[in-house]
Amino acid sequence: MIQSKNINGLNIRFKKTGEGATVLLLHGWGCDLKIFERVQNELEKKFQVYSIDFPGFGESDPPKEIWGVEEYTQFIESFIKTENIKNPILIGHSFGGRVSILFSSRNKTEKVILVGSAGVKPKRKLKYYFKVYTYKTIKKIVLLLFSSQKANAILENYRKKNGSSDYQNANGIIRDILVKVVNEDLKHVMPKMKSPTLLIWGENDTETSVSDAKIMEKLIPDAGLVVLKNSGHYSFLEKLNEFLIIVNNFLTAKKEH
Repeated sequence: MIQSKNINGLNIRFKKTGEGATVLLLHGWGCDLKIFERVQNELEKKFQVYSIDFPGFGESDPPKEIWGVEEYTQFIESFIKTENIKNPILIGHSFGGRVSILFSSRNKTEKVILVGSAGVKPKRKLKYYFKVYTYKTIKKIVLLLFSSQKANAILENYRKKNGSSDYQNANGIIRDILVKVVNEDLKHVMPKMKSPTLLIWGENDTETSVSDAKIMEKLIPDAGLVVLKNSGHYSFLEKLNEFLIIVNNFLTAKKEH
């Protein structure tokens, strides 16, 4: 059932279905709760399942200021408190994985599943730094030569041609948030994650590489990695049946004491 609720002054859309232990589905950048529809339809047979539009995505209000992973995690903490959820299971894809990592490093969670999760700061190629410094140089020159309105138009045109697809598709404050969160490295909090954690990756993921997953597997105390063949960043959609079998086995397995 689709619902909305005011959380810390923001109107938030979420979908709640099923009964049992609580699973939270946290979507990636540029997506919304609909990305998890088929996953939710299956998990709701055994669990109470929530999928949420993060603030600024889907039909949820955007943040009023520039948020980082910390603020999005605080939002999830507030949501869980208002829904009176205890000891949730988190399934986070990409950006949703960032929030899952930080949340579970300081809150009690039953289990965590990270799917093509972000959180390891990417190793930049020389081309990236060339683009960054070229932009900074152009910005200085343009601001000296033109009025602020004309300068902003020139810079916006440059960013559209040279920025990432996520950057180009983002607007206003969400663009500023993207710039902030994409450079946040969460390796330092991964050793604080105490609950059993499953990493599910597509072998051909070019957004968050399998090498990132292997770093996470080493840093998270109780973690295991499954790599799905012939799939990319959206492995949970590309290999839905395999994904659901793996998730079901992990969630129904008893904890070792």
